Amino acid sequence: MIIKKPVLKKLNSDFGSSILIVQRNERLDSKTAFWHFHPEIELHYVNQGHGKRHVGSHISYFNNSQLLLIGANIPHKGFTDGITDNGKETIIQFKKEFLGDSFFDVPEMKDINNLFERANKGLLFNPKIKKELGPKIEDLVNYEGYHKVIKFLDILHELSVTDEYRVLNPEGFNFEVEPQDTAKMDIIYKHVNDNFKNHISLDEIADAVSMTVPAFCRSFKKITGKTFTKLVNEYRIVHATKLIQESDMSITDICFECGFNSFSHFNKVFKETTGESASKYRANVKKLVQ
Repeated sequence: MIIKKPVLKKLNSDFGSSILIVQRNERLDSKTAFWHFHPEIELHYVNQGHGKRHVGSHISYFNNSQLLLIGANIPHKGFTDGITDNGKETIIQFKKEFLGDSFFDVPEMKDINNLFERANKGLLFNPKIKKELGPKIEDLVNYEGYHKVIKFLDILHELSVTDEYRVLNPEGFNFEVEPQDTAKMDIIYKHVNDNFKNHISLDEIADAVSMTVPAFCRSFKKITGKTFTKLVNEYRIVHATKLIQESDMSITDICFECGFNSFSHFNKVFKETTGESASKYRANVKKLVQ
């Protein structure tokens, strides 16, 4: 098997700019949506779309929109599976020191500096702040130079003073920044993403990354803080939440469609992962729609 090397992803800002802004209204080519990290902090906003958010050890599904702030060197994977006709995805990448090594260390920048620290665990902002700041984030592409920096600082300030967010990796994410680790993790996640509806044995996945089963289990637990079985179940539950939100399939059918072979086990894992039963989750989704 040829191992891709999604190690340190090098990003280049536009000439004359310290902030990289990418905006698109089409799905990202899946070939570029790999497990990667970079020293830049990333602000990611989707106004109308859906996809899977995978930041550190956190995996979940979003339908409609999202606003994320991902700290430097947190491994993550491409997010947007689809964008609606009027939808748009905006990604802003910047280094903490983009205005100088000590700019954010001064007392006046304390709130933003604290925001960067919190972002090291991955932040998902709630609908209220997302609605307020989304248009401002999209509008940044219309500014250059000084005006772009000032507008961006305003956005960072508003993010820094709100409590409308949740931490995606509250326990942190102990990631070994090694090229061989990131290459193997990319293979593992791709394999799980393509095959989670079927049984994936430890022999199968260990062989995919040319490791023995004991070595694979030790390495995977050390890097992710979870077992491989838990990862597969998380993928299945994330897919289940997608089907609950977007289809009229019965909960029983969803259970087996997602790769579970026991309805009771599905219910147990679903509640452990989401905090509520699948039926209650569907009821809450219907309330939100109404």
